[in-house]
Amino acid sequence: MIETHGTFVWYELMTSDIAGAERFYRSVVGWSAADAGMPGMTYVLLSAGGTAVAGLMTLPDEVRQAGGRPGWLGYITVDDVDADAAAVAAAGGTVHRAADDIPGVGRFAVVADPQGTVFALFKGASEGPPPAPRGTPGHAGWHELLATDGASAFDFYGPLFGWRKDEALDMGPIGTYQLFKPRAGDDAIGGMMTKPKECPGPLWNFYFNVPAIDAAVERVTAAGGQIVNGPMEVPGGAWIVQGIDPQGAMFSLVAPPKG
Repeated sequence: MIETHGTFVWYELMTSDIAGAERFYRSVVGWSAADAGMPGMTYVLLSAGGTAVAGLMTLPDEVRQAGGRPGWLGYITVDDVDADAAAVAAAGGTVHRAADDIPGVGRFAVVADPQGTVFALFKGASEGPPPAPRGTPGHAGWHELLATDGASAFDFYGPLFGWRKDEALDMGPIGTYQLFKPRAGDDAIGGMMTKPKECPGPLWNFYFNVPAIDAAVERVTAAGGQIVNGPMEVPGGAWIVQGIDPQGAMFSLVAPPKG
């Protein structure tokens, strides 16, 4: 499968406690875990059904000293990492880590949009696995931007990744929820909105698929996490929850309609 420009392809959790985070997500999402064998650092691969879908690493000291907290980072495929990092800067964003190679894996850069939301640009060294069918447990099922100003967020991401607007949902007091589609494909892959006041900063929030929402909620609390919103039914019948893991990183889960 040739990864297309503007596709989320990897999810990485930077945390203060690798062992604790691994236990939590193995229990809650059902991932298996294995050390990646990277020299000079611990990097844990989290897999669903034999396919690696996410990575787990210690929050770097320089990030922590700059005020960074545990959180998830999304990697988005681009045609040219160097050119798109330059495009981010030209559009008012920030390049936090200049384009660099991961030997045998690909090239990446860590950047932020003009409102400060961090994400990564990525181009693989080889073709990745085919995408899992929509709703496959353990894989990401939705991508949500909680922006400082949701109304203007798409103006940055649309041109950069070729994303297209889908429905704009009126969420009442919390504002408009703008769905977006990839450059190729007719199904929405995420939404953008102005972040709630209680959210400490703008971020990308990722929803991982689970088979049933009520059982997942029980696993979250049993493993030491917190549910901060939900369970809640969303248009289409799916159920979601938003939570905080034991190390303080925000995560979300999505499950099929209740039978």
